[in-house]
Amino acid sequence: MSDDADDPHAAWREWHERRAAAVSAPYGPLALTGTCWLADYPEGRIPAVPGRWRATEAAAAPTATPEDSCRLDGEPQAGEVLLDADEGAPAHARTSTGQPRIVVIRRQGEWGVRVHDPASEARRAFAGVEVTPCDPAFVLPGRFRPYAEDRSVEVENDDGRARGLALGGELIFPYQGAEHTLQVAVDPDDGSLRAVFADATAATAGHRFLRPGIPDARGAITVDPNRSPLPPCAFADHVI
Repeated sequence: MSDDADDPHAAWREWHERRAAAVSAPYGPLALTGTCWLADYPEGRIPAVPGRWRATEAAAAPTATPEDSCRLDGEPQAGEVLLDADEGAPAHARTSTGQPRIVVIRRQGEWGVRVHDPASEARRAFAGVEVTPCDPAFVLPGRFRPYAEDRSVEVENDDGRARGLALGGELIFPYQGAEHTLQVAVDPDDGSLRAVFADATAATAGHRFLRPGIPDARGAITVDPNRSPLPPCAFADHVI
């Protein structure tokens, strides 16, 4: 009997199971029920978000009364507080109202909030992620070629606003006798790579993510499109 570590099919099944569990987690992508920009609500009242919200130059500033039933760091919130953007997972967001978590975000200077509700209709209806079988022929040797200077490209988001996407280099790999290249972002913390691409499923599934990991000192890295998950926006209409 072969060890799972040496069996690409078994390793892929384990990866897929972890992926499905992350998608359907209580505060995963399926739990996202809304993303709102504070600038779009100058009166301070955001649908389905308790309290009154305003943006300052340096913070999001919600004001809550006891009737709003808001909690901050697990304690009842009363009055106005100043909040920076939440950096961790939605499950650890500082602000909550019952089970829903309110995540403070900032994008290119704009303040907003996201609502993650474990009781969302999408999460209740989730029946799994449709996939194609693992094909070991897609596990390819690649190399990373960094740019001399970081570049950026403007990408239109689902809310119709274009935002910059930083690019740090190119991921190069062979397939069926031809060389292929993807532009990639480089994580500033650990140096891992991330690419966004479209394939034959794009008409129904949209684009996909490829996260091959961290290249070695020579730039060598394994490219495995078998592990190219759908982005969060495939599971929630409110991902921006």
